[in-house]
Amino acid sequence: MTQDMEESAETLGDINLTLGMLNIEDNISKENIYSHLTSIVQNTDILDDAIVQRLIYYASKDMRDNNILRETRMLAGEVLVSLAAHDFNSVMYEVQSNFRILELPNEFIVLALAELATSYVSQSIPFMMMTLLTMQTMLRLAEEERMKGVFCIALEKFSKAVYQYVNHWRDFPYPRLDANRLSDKIFMLFRFIMEKWAPTASPVQTLAIVKAHGPTVSLLLHREDLCDYALDQVPWLLNQYKDKDIDFHVTQSLKQVLTAVVLYDAALPKGLRKTIFSNLLHQVCRVAEPPVKENEIEASSCFLILAHSNPADLMEFFDEQLRSNNETIRTGVLTLLRSAINAEEPKLRDHITSIERTLKVVMGDLSIKVRNATLLLIQTMCEKCYIEAWEGWPLIDYIFSQFAMSNKNLEKPMKPNSHENKKGEESVREISLEVLKTLDPLVIGMPQVLWPRILTFVVPAEYTGTLGYLFSIIRSLMMAEERKKNNALESTALVVSTGAVKLPSPQQLLARLLVISMLASLGKFRGTGAIGLLKTLPEIIHPKLVDLWKTRLPELLQSLEGKNTSIVLWETMLLQLLKESLWKINDIAWTIQLSRDFNQQMGSYSNTSIEKKFLWKALGTTLASCQDTDFVSSQIKEFLIAPTQLGDQRQGITSILGYCAENHLDTVLKVLKTFQDREKFFMNRCKGIFSGKKSLTKTDVMAIYGAVALHAPKSQLLTRLDQDIVSQVLFLYSQCSQVLGMSVMNKDMDLQMSFTRSITEIGIAVQDAGDQRFKFSYKEVLLGYMLDFIRDEPLDSLASPVRWKALIAIRYLSKLKPQLSLNDNLNILEENIRRLLPLPPLKKLKDEGETDKDKEHISFLYERSMDALGRLLRTMMWDNEKGEDCQEMFSLLRMWLVSQKDWERERAFEITAKVLTNDIEAPEDFRIGSLLGLLAPHSCDTLPTIRQAAASSTVGLFCIKGICLEVERLQDLQEGLQCDDVQVQIKISSKLAKIVSKLIPNEEILTFLEESLDGLETLNPNCTKACGIWMVTALKEQGAALEEQLLEILNMIYHHMPVLRQKEESFQFMLEAISQIASFHMDAVVANILQKPLPFDRDTKTLWKALAENTASSGKLLRVLTDKLENELEDDIAGLEAISVACALYEVVSAGTPVTSLYPELFTLLLKLVSCTLGQKMPTSGLSHRRRVMPQGERQQTPDPCRLSTTTLKCVQDQAMKEGLAKESDEGDNLWTLLSSPGTHHVGVCALARSIVPWQHGVILDIMEHLFSSLTSSSENYRITGTAFFSELMKEPIIWKHGNLREVLILMDQSAWDANTTLRQMAIRGLGNAASGAPHKVKKHKQIILESVIRGLYHLARTEVVCESLKALNKILELLTDQDVSFYFKEIVLQTRTFFEDEQDDVRLTAIFLFENLASLTGRRWKIFFAEEIKKSMISFLLHLWDPNPKIRTACRDVLVVCIPFLGLHELYGVLDHLLDGQDLPRARDFYRQLCVKLAKRNQEILWILHTHSFTFFSSNWEMIRSAAVKLTDAIVLNLTNQYMQLLDKEQLTTRLQALRQDPCISVQRAAEAALQTLLRRCKEITILL
Repeated sequence: MTQDMEESAETLGDINLTLGMLNIEDNISKENIYSHLTSIVQNTDILDDAIVQRLIYYASKDMRDNNILRETRMLAGEVLVSLAAHDFNSVMYEVQSNFRILELPNEFIVLALAELATSYVSQSIPFMMMTLLTMQTMLRLAEEERMKGVFCIALEKFSKAVYQYVNHWRDFPYPRLDANRLSDKIFMLFRFIMEKWAPTASPVQTLAIVKAHGPTVSLLLHREDLCDYALDQVPWLLNQYKDKDIDFHVTQSLKQVLTAVVLYDAALPKGLRKTIFSNLLHQVCRVAEPPVKENEIEASSCFLILAHSNPADLMEFFDEQLRSNNETIRTGVLTLLRSAINAEEPKLRDHITSIERTLKVVMGDLSIKVRNATLLLIQTMCEKCYIEAWEGWPLIDYIFSQFAMSNKNLEKPMKPNSHENKKGEESVREISLEVLKTLDPLVIGMPQVLWPRILTFVVPAEYTGTLGYLFSIIRSLMMAEERKKNNALESTALVVSTGAVKLPSPQQLLARLLVISMLASLGKFRGTGAIGLLKTLPEIIHPKLVDLWKTRLPELLQSLEGKNTSIVLWETMLLQLLKESLWKINDIAWTIQLSRDFNQQMGSYSNTSIEKKFLWKALGTTLASCQDTDFVSSQIKEFLIAPTQLGDQRQGITSILGYCAENHLDTVLKVLKTFQDREKFFMNRCKGIFSGKKSLTKTDVMAIYGAVALHAPKSQLLTRLDQDIVSQVLFLYSQCSQVLGMSVMNKDMDLQMSFTRSITEIGIAVQDAGDQRFKFSYKEVLLGYMLDFIRDEPLDSLASPVRWKALIAIRYLSKLKPQLSLNDNLNILEENIRRLLPLPPLKKLKDEGETDKDKEHISFLYERSMDALGRLLRTMMWDNEKGEDCQEMFSLLRMWLVSQKDWERERAFEITAKVLTNDIEAPEDFRIGSLLGLLAPHSCDTLPTIRQAAASSTVGLFCIKGICLEVERLQDLQEGLQCDDVQVQIKISSKLAKIVSKLIPNEEILTFLEESLDGLETLNPNCTKACGIWMVTALKEQGAALEEQLLEILNMIYHHMPVLRQKEESFQFMLEAISQIASFHMDAVVANILQKPLPFDRDTKTLWKALAENTASSGKLLRVLTDKLENELEDDIAGLEAISVACALYEVVSAGTPVTSLYPELFTLLLKLVSCTLGQKMPTSGLSHRRRVMPQGERQQTPDPCRLSTTTLKCVQDQAMKEGLAKESDEGDNLWTLLSSPGTHHVGVCALARSIVPWQHGVILDIMEHLFSSLTSSSENYRITGTAFFSELMKEPIIWKHGNLREVLILMDQSAWDANTTLRQMAIRGLGNAASGAPHKVKKHKQIILESVIRGLYHLARTEVVCESLKALNKILELLTDQDVSFYFKEIVLQTRTFFEDEQDDVRLTAIFLFENLASLTGRRWKIFFAEEIKKSMISFLLHLWDPNPKIRTACRDVLVVCIPFLGLHELYGVLDHLLDGQDLPRARDFYRQLCVKLAKRNQEILWILHTHSFTFFSSNWEMIRSAAVKLTDAIVLNLTNQYMQLLDKEQLTTRLQALRQDPCISVQRAAEAALQTLLRRCKEITILL
């Protein structure tokens, strides 16, 4: 409700806005405004009264405004008329106020009144009298043509309104008005117009008068007093038929008049009626100009009105018109008559006989249009029951005669057949058939018309095309009669005398119906109609057939339901019905007559038709059933002598004699022999052709013998075969192949075809005889002929069917005894394959054809030839009892199945599909593995035919082995292979592989894989991919059961690797196959690959990587390799096998295989392998002897086992770092060089140990557990490795916390005494590192540890041991007190001093550090001792302040700082502080002079001690030390007291300094010169003092 109110408000606002716009004096926009208003007013139910009044005002004003466009005024008038729906009285008042007496009104006022009268009849009638009176005063004032036209329009509308009131006044809501008064006014207006305006009216005004004429006259006809006047005006109307633009309106008005005539029962004068008939017929049958469709329809409607009012006159008029020879008039009348009958006018039914007689007038007309119209009229008459029994038959006969005539005219036109005539005759034929199709034989009166004369159309050949509908008509009549017979109360309607009509005989009916029934196999309507009709006619054909046909015919009809039956099967069923029927009738005379009727129908069918071919066979069957051998013999002789009566003489005579031989073999052979012997002029094929004679040739007789053999009784055939049949065929062929008495190879195709056909039929006959004991003596001879025919066929064309027919003959001959040898079979097959498969592509073959028919024929021959070859191969293969022989025969196709030419592969696969599918019984030992590998990949070949054939063949292989498959699912997949999308093909092929791979017999997997590998080498890319998928899928499904065949499979794969490597995708599939095998048999696969010689070649490496990349089994692979490596290193000896495992591990881990789970074990084993291979050479037996091409100048290196092992360990470590198990070594890549070198192996091991992340407790503990045995290994190298590794771990407290290193500590202590210096070094390092990792343990075992470490200081031969001992002591002493060390203090100090001048920087540096640390452990007991040792060591510390190694310089400064307090020389701190604080080292000379000045003041003794020890440094290997020693000597000499100067050995010092002046180093030379001068100066000073 709310929504309605909202819409009303919106409309109101819209109208108000529009009204506002109408106030604007803009005439241009008013057109759109009024269009909009019209829509609003007409679509709004309720409008406000005020708005309505305003709209009326504006619309009326604008409608009358001459200054406004006419279109706008018309729209304003439309709005005004629309407003009458809301307030009629106001609108009428407004209009009437402007419609005044004796004033010529505005034209739109008149039009508005007219529209109001039409649209609102009920409201307008009360105002009509006033309106008409006023209008009457205006007519004389109208002078303009437009105004006159407006008044005519008003008269038309007013007349229609009054006419409606006159006829329906009871429906009006007010008392009845006097209609006569209204009609009087209409009459006066009409009369004025007809008298004053009509005679001089222009065409436009005439049209307006014509439109008003009909409604006005129709109104006047209701008045008796005005009726005559009204009818008198009709001729004027008829006279207006002049212009096709006005004719329709004339006819429309005339129709209104005629309707009123019928309504008011007015009598039309006869003359007027005839005039009307003629004029109306002229409108329908115009010759010069075709009638306007609308006018024609109106005129036809007028005729229907006339048929109702004056049927007799109309029929008389039609009869008169039909007797004219005017085609157009006849066609028009027939059409009108048909319309009248269709309208089912009751009065017209009284004139049925007249219509039938009238129709006969035109039946002889040859005009196509008349014939079509006549047929359509007959159709309508049949539908509407306008047929009477006695007069109706000619009409039915006319239908059939027209069909026959049109067929005849189309086939053999009497005059040149134009395209138009041809189309016309075709239309006649089509309409005839349509009439028969729609004919209902059971409508009232029709059965009496049709029966039994309708049977006369069954046999004549010219009515063949109508038989389908004819049979339906007859069958309906028979079935209706059957129903009536069952109802005793009703009499039969079909018992009617035939009169003079000659009905067909029963034999004629049977012959005709039986032949036509053959068409049912093609699904043709008349064929099924014929067999259905036979079912209803057994009594008419022969009473004895009722019971037989009652049983047999329903069976025949049932076989046709739902689908087309095979032609051969249907033919056999019909011939069997004929045999049984003749046997049931058992009447020789009846049978003879039937054979004659069959013969008489020979001309009714074309030679190539299926009916004709059946007719020959039916005639032969009838003769075979005839017991009168004399008649049969005479008939055969007649056919042999005059074969042309049969149509195609060879096919006809062959079929007839062949089927006749079924019961009369002796008779047929005897007559044939007699014919050959008696006919001395017996023509050979050439003479018969060129002489123009129609007698049989030898080629024809040759074909007859084949047909006779084929149909001969099997019990009689074999005894007569060689002598009476085969020998005669060969004799005839040899005669036809002779030229001048000499035998030559005859290439006449007709001769070859006849000979081949005859041989084929003989082969079939012998095979069907089923006598396994019979041996066909002519088998090899005939096979030779057939092979010769095939060899002679060209390899570049396929225009002859000889090849195809010869293949069929060979197939049947091959089945006969005696059996051919395998080689003979192979030779036959190979010859046939070689002569067919290499043919050019079908398209190229077809291009040789000149016409489309030629191309179609070539295509047909191609398909049949390929089919024949497939059948031949199928037959010869599966007739063998040995699977091996079958395989060998199939192998003949192999080269074609993988041909590079698509068309050759396509042919080979089509043949393969025929060979391997459809219920095959193969030998039990037939193997499918190899064939499966060969065929399956082609499910992704380039052509859809190949793909589907490959899939079918693949499925067929399993069916051969009796393996059940999901047939429906597989069929759906095969259909999907038609898709050209390669991805879809691969997907479908993969699904097929998954379904069938699990069903491959286990013992055939090997051959399947071998074939698949061959395919990977040779097939195209798509097939290669499919091949790989099938191979991998099969291994996935059956890999678990391949243990016994594993070695063969792997060797087979290795064999193909070199070739497959050249094809990347194939190679990947091969690798995936190995991965699949390994997933089931990892140990065996690994063991097999490990047997490959070292170093691994590229293929072997690729294998390892492929196995590693299989994520499902990579972990298992790593486990197996780890176990193998562990087994190989069990005795701590690395053999070739262990190295192979390491190389394999390298490939596996480098492929990204995770090592987390096996890392500890893998790490320790590889480290062990590195240790065990240190310094080894690769065993010669393990080296690969393959020749390698090396770059020029490069020598092939022998692999280093240790390097290979180290490389693997490095790879594992890299992977471990990626997995967070290890970190980058502080040695970087140098680690691996260290590790693989015997001299630095222990260093590398230590670095490697440091790369193990300490937070991976579990990993380190597992490594320690696996590596613990190394400490007690019998291999010295391995002990070193383990000790070095553990020595690094000893410093990690967290490892001591989680792992038990006590036993390791003990073993290291023992190793510290080992004879092997490297082992001792690592053991001592471990003891030293223990101080960092487990200080409490060191304190606990300090005595043992100190003894072991101190002992290392005595190993002077190896400074590494000494250095390690010094470092260890440094670490250990930091944990101990002076009391803990007291016992060993002196020994340590003395041993430490010995290394201050060691050539190894590390030793010197460590010794200095140790000495510095010892200063804190002197205690009271050793303080003095230590001070003395400082004095002795001070020279080293001072000189090494200028050591080449900056670390040593720093250490010397530090130790001097620590040691000065022991000497009480605190004054030296200042000098040392200056030394320590300086950014750069001070000059040595200055430093030493300052130092010596201090010492000279405090302790000349120390100065002297420094002097006494300085000489040894003059020969130091380091230039800087020599220079420093000289400079120190210079400072000492300068600061010695005179007392000490006297003690100085001046000569020795001078000599040494003199020698140093020759030092290679300039700084030493200068220092020596300076020192020498200082010495000389001091000596002089002393001398002077003395």
